[in-house]
Amino acid sequence: MKFRVERDVFADAVAWAARSLPVRPSSPVLAGLLIEANDAGLVLSTFDYETSARATLSAEVNDEGKALVSGRLLADICRSLPAKPVELTLDGPRVSLTCGSARFSLQTMPVSDYPTLPEMPSATGTVSSADFAHAVAQAVTAAGRDDMLPVLTGVRIEIDGSTMALLATDRFRLSHRELTWNPQSPDESVAALVPAKVLGDTAKSLTSGAEVTIALSSSGTGEGLIGFEGTGLGGVRRTTTRLLDGEFPKVRSLFPAEHLTVAKVSKADLIETVKRVALVAERNTAVQMKFGDNQIVLDAGSGDEAMATEAVDADINGDDLTTGFNPQFLLDGLTAIDGEMVDLAFTQATKPVVISGTDADDTTGSFRYLLMPRRLLS
Repeated sequence: MKFRVERDVFADAVAWAARSLPVRPSSPVLAGLLIEANDAGLVLSTFDYETSARATLSAEVNDEGKALVSGRLLADICRSLPAKPVELTLDGPRVSLTCGSARFSLQTMPVSDYPTLPEMPSATGTVSSADFAHAVAQAVTAAGRDDMLPVLTGVRIEIDGSTMALLATDRFRLSHRELTWNPQSPDESVAALVPAKVLGDTAKSLTSGAEVTIALSSSGTGEGLIGFEGTGLGGVRRTTTRLLDGEFPKVRSLFPAEHLTVAKVSKADLIETVKRVALVAERNTAVQMKFGDNQIVLDAGSGDEAMATEAVDADINGDDLTTGFNPQFLLDGLTAIDGEMVDLAFTQATKPVVISGTDADDTTGSFRYLLMPRRLLS
């Protein structure tokens, strides 16, 4: 194997493929990045039996062949290379990489031990890459991080015709984002539970092109796959990942049909106020919020320790109420919302608040964030 390729194109593709490599692989070969050179160019692949990544790019190939090398090491090397063409040659059990006067020699791993990557499922539809990345970033805000509850570490994607809904919850909060997309079939109706971390990383990494193709193959037993395809520097990027098994909770009913109290407030003002007041909040304690007289009064701390109070102006319609929330969870939701103004809608003080943007651009979809209240210290 011998080829020559532009440094930026190669470094970008290597970094993209290596980003999903496992930190602690179950087998040494799963830390490898597979390089395949043929007449069509290069294919760089990684796979850990759960998530696969495949980048194709153009290159001047002199000799075809395959080599498996440490993916993270190759990515580190490529980041540090000078801005000159890269030449890579397979010489027995080692790969030689030359870039300008820089030369590296890497040990290879047996290609025969590397698992076969799964095929990309048939395309289900396409979506704007920028809209999809933004929607996913909002949705994953509420995804769980406890591996003991794997179902809650996923984002449920629900497709109904030209509407795609993204749902995530960790039992304390819930995110719901809708956006329009272009299905292959106008009456498409399907759902999938995708690992939130993989979904977030993938959506963010596929914004170079205008569109992302989503390919879904679900057997209903947790063995289904979802695939994403977009364009990157110099070629095509493809990722597949296994769907999570288990029944995602029926969370849509948690959003109330009507609200008795709605407060409209500047998002930036509320975020800054919460940050300041939360400085004195003890670990795992709530920031109290009192709604009334066209302002929200925030309190934190206790009489024996530091205390803080601050008010922020708000347009409040409905009954006065006092409640409290985990400040970090509240900030996560506020930060994810688009627009300058937000609505905080309540049915009563002991029920969840629904936070949404009031002046966001609604051409691509809507985002709602539901947050459970925390018990206030007496």
